[in-house]
Amino acid sequence: MKAAANAAVVEKNDFQRKEKLKSELLKSVVFLCVFIAVFSLFAVPMGLANALNTMMNTAYRLLIDTTLYIMAIAVLAGAVSALFSEYGVIELLNRILSPLMRPLFGMPGAAALGIVTTYLSDNPAILALADDKQYRRFFKAYQIPALTNLGTSFGMGLIVTTFVLGLGGEHIGLAALCGNLGAVAGSITSTRLMMHFTAKALGKTQTALTETEQECTSDNGGQVRNKGILRVLTALMDGGKKGVELGLGIIPGVLIICSLVMMLTNNAPADGVYTGAAYEGIGLLPAMADKIDFLLQPLFGFSSATDIAVPVTALGSAGAALGMIPTLLQNGQANSNDIAVFTAMCMCWSGYLSTHVSMMDVLGCNHFTGKAILSHTIGGLLAGTVAHWLFTLLQLIL
Repeated sequence: MKAAANAAVVEKNDFQRKEKLKSELLKSVVFLCVFIAVFSLFAVPMGLANALNTMMNTAYRLLIDTTLYIMAIAVLAGAVSALFSEYGVIELLNRILSPLMRPLFGMPGAAALGIVTTYLSDNPAILALADDKQYRRFFKAYQIPALTNLGTSFGMGLIVTTFVLGLGGEHIGLAALCGNLGAVAGSITSTRLMMHFTAKALGKTQTALTETEQECTSDNGGQVRNKGILRVLTALMDGGKKGVELGLGIIPGVLIICSLVMMLTNNAPADGVYTGAAYEGIGLLPAMADKIDFLLQPLFGFSSATDIAVPVTALGSAGAALGMIPTLLQNGQANSNDIAVFTAMCMCWSGYLSTHVSMMDVLGCNHFTGKAILSHTIGGLLAGTVAHWLFTLLQLIL
């Protein structure tokens, strides 16, 4: 009887191993099929060699032109953040701005510093703040992942606004104003939605720092502070070092995700001949957006179906999206209302598909990345809608 029982157990284990092996083999085959299909999406229209060259050249240009720029921003933002923490500026902002930030964003007043920092620079600038324990102590754990949405909503805000104002034209100032207000509305929506998801998972009572970390931040860890200029230099250097670490951490996400998004968004060269140069693509995302123009028209009021290419491009790069606007204006395919929508969506989205993954990874919140992208997609759509209808209303009044 015992021998029969052992044989049955062995047979059962063999069966389970075979079933597990079949399952793993099936997963591998499915993955290979999906991988080949996705790669063929680029290789067929571009040619295999051109597709590979474009991938590598785009990644290289992003490394040189984008990620090193982001690292520089992170170093400067980290240095300023450490200096503000050292001299109590963050705590002062928290006290002054809490009555405004909490009703609008559900965030402490210190979050306003993140808005200002990213508006003056780019999305990842808020990471340098979030990595500072003196800054994090004002937040609850569920609010930390939402800093990605908050910062991204205002990323490159000054650059986008300045660029738009430089275009000139009728009602351009009003368009820029409506665009900025639309971005604020999108930011509130995106941040609130994100915190709705994170609060469910983390609760609203857990602090962003452990008790030990809170004690260290409250009494400076028992360390004797430097004085005078040495205190300033030490704070700047410590904050700058953290910025370097953050800049390195964001490189993989930007190169991988942004390269893919750019190739899906950008079109072939003007002559239609692929060369394998950086930033060439198959234009799939704009083509898909053109199919649902009947839904987008009531929301944004675009004067031409071609205009949808600007916010779609902003999914991967706000800078690339801005570069398309002068051509649209010259061809008579965009007007002041479109400029308002472009401003709102370029600022609110500001390449979030290419930065959200890496930003959430740096914050240690990878499991919330999908929720962050969903929340920000909704926020960006609302930003463009608010900018359109606000511009239309103010035009009627003025």
